[in-house]
Amino acid sequence: MQKIIFTEEFCQPENLHPFTLTRKTQDIRIGILTIREKWEKMLGLSSFDKWEDDYKDHKDSVKINKKIGEDVFFMIHGNVLPTVKLVSAIKKLKNGEFISLNGEEGVAFRFSKKEILKPNIIKVNHALKMDDEVKSIKFPWDIFQMNDWSLRMDFDLITKGRKSQPISKTNKTINPSQIFIEKEVKLEHCILNATEGPIYIANNAEILEGSMIRGPFALGENSVVKMGTKIYGATTIGPHCVVGGEIKNSVIFNHTNKAHDGYLGDSVIGSHCNMGAGTTNSNLKNNASDVKVWTSKGIKSVGIKCGVFMGDYSKTSINTSLNTGTVIGVCTNVFGRGLTPKHIPHFSWGSEGIERYKLKKALADIENWKKIKNSELTIHEKKMLRYIFESY
Repeated sequence: MQKIIFTEEFCQPENLHPFTLTRKTQDIRIGILTIREKWEKMLGLSSFDKWEDDYKDHKDSVKINKKIGEDVFFMIHGNVLPTVKLVSAIKKLKNGEFISLNGEEGVAFRFSKKEILKPNIIKVNHALKMDDEVKSIKFPWDIFQMNDWSLRMDFDLITKGRKSQPISKTNKTINPSQIFIEKEVKLEHCILNATEGPIYIANNAEILEGSMIRGPFALGENSVVKMGTKIYGATTIGPHCVVGGEIKNSVIFNHTNKAHDGYLGDSVIGSHCNMGAGTTNSNLKNNASDVKVWTSKGIKSVGIKCGVFMGDYSKTSINTSLNTGTVIGVCTNVFGRGLTPKHIPHFSWGSEGIERYKLKKALADIENWKKIKNSELTIHEKKMLRYIFESY
């Protein structure tokens, strides 16, 4: 059999904090699918994670040694987005070969246990060089800046050769050939405009009356768009989310609520988050100069449009005003007067970051929020959160 093994070893996942603190890079959602799901679908293979010897390793992580088994493996960098050309080249690889894009380090390797010289050392004997654009995410803003391209790629991948479910005539549709509705979708008295890009609505999703949506846009399984919501492309709402108000050019991962009025633009929101009623972010400075964003490698300029990056399990109180280019860490409870600081550390209690969430209370609060979404905090999640609390 052939299998995919993803590795973060060469991806500098620390540059994608806060999102890669609580997930592997390959599990970041961009477009309709996660990076892992894109590769699995395009290669037609199941995937696993390389054992990286860190706190995110889990029981199914694969150790690269002689005990790996008789399968053939494609080891792929977790931050690289698949393209048709790259996938075609990978399928042609032989054992011991790898793909080098534009003379850079290899991004995909094919090997069996015969090529493993010793743990984590693979013998390679030939490089297939490709002169092509490398599609990869290196910083959090790449997620919303590349979401338009990725939405279009995923839409073609998912809908090719398939037929959309009928759209009720109570809706107003523009360019309906670029609108795809899966099974059991509830959608009445809405406006869907796919002139600027495709619109994809997943199984069991619901869009309530009066909502206005412009593509490119994707709504995940079991998610809800509340009445009168205004959504501009390129926007992705992941599975099990509830959204409302005004949203533009943003990605929301999964099990997150931005259920009320307020603006969200040019932003990325993690999993199991909640944005209180009236929460609004700035995405443009008053002087229209470049937005500067905190990263683990220092402050970086990201262009004139940038909203908020919110780590998993974080929440904002009602009427929170989020500053331009704000980074909110993992498991924070954001409240306070005026504009928030531009960097709110992990496990902060209040937007000033002076008080820390107590770990026991933080885990209890997460458990309560997860119950609302019919899920529970796993042992692996608790392990990761404890490590983040103690190490960052």
